[in-house]
Amino acid sequence: MSSRFNDDSLYPQNTLYPHNTLRVAVAQAEPVAGNIEANVQQAVALIRQGAEQGAKVILLPEKFLSGYEPALIKSDPQKYAIGIDDVRLEPIVQACRNGDISAIVGTATLSQDKVYISSLCFNARGEQFARYHKRALFSSEVGFFSPGEVACSIEVQGWKLGLAVCYDSAFPEHARSAALEGCHAYLVSALFSQGNGYHESRIWMPARALDNTIYVLMSNHVGRTGGWQACGSSAVWGPYGNVLSEANETQTAVIVADLDPSVLKQVREGESMLADFATKYAGLAARP
Repeated sequence: MSSRFNDDSLYPQNTLYPHNTLRVAVAQAEPVAGNIEANVQQAVALIRQGAEQGAKVILLPEKFLSGYEPALIKSDPQKYAIGIDDVRLEPIVQACRNGDISAIVGTATLSQDKVYISSLCFNARGEQFARYHKRALFSSEVGFFSPGEVACSIEVQGWKLGLAVCYDSAFPEHARSAALEGCHAYLVSALFSQGNGYHESRIWMPARALDNTIYVLMSNHVGRTGGWQACGSSAVWGPYGNVLSEANETQTAVIVADLDPSVLKQVREGESMLADFATKYAGLAARP
């Protein structure tokens, strides 16, 4: 599909890049284990902070509405997972409407007796218009949670945003497929712990950004959840793999950054891996 890229020698003009900058927000906080109502109120406060800073989209951590609590969720999915049209989400709906902001909220979801690790997407009208289910389950999640089967991207003010949940981002192919489908940014809701988790996040996120010349957002927990001591450090990386904004390791925070289409274009003109892969070297991914 030639419209995926905007290399002047190969593709039509104005088929890739948004016209305006997009201010994005990334939130981090410590959830209350199993308390959906309390965590919804925390989410509302974070969404408000993002809106007050002028953001038009905000990203929250993985399974934030219950905390990263697999055993607790397994004990009573009806209580600790979010169902279709769950009334407990209404404060988030109102916060998005009031703040004129879209939100991606991490939670376990229950659908037809299957439990997923999901990102719920609310637009600025408060409509829940998309759900993404984590496709790459971590070893401790296999056997209870069901893996998602399809990719998901959303559009906010002309920016196409590909969604991921934590371990999805460990696989370069996940972000690459989003970029090949025309995504301008890759949004990762996560739980990264202190030590090895922090190391992984600082390798994976800038690598996904530079490999695909794409903006990357990562929202992490702080404090303790599900037996893990989270490392915070939520951040936004530019398409060259450089850090644009970063939270600290321990404190609740909402950070913002501006995604700039001119920067995206400039980086892709200098680093042509994405276009080259699509037009010349896709076979590198195939077995000999």
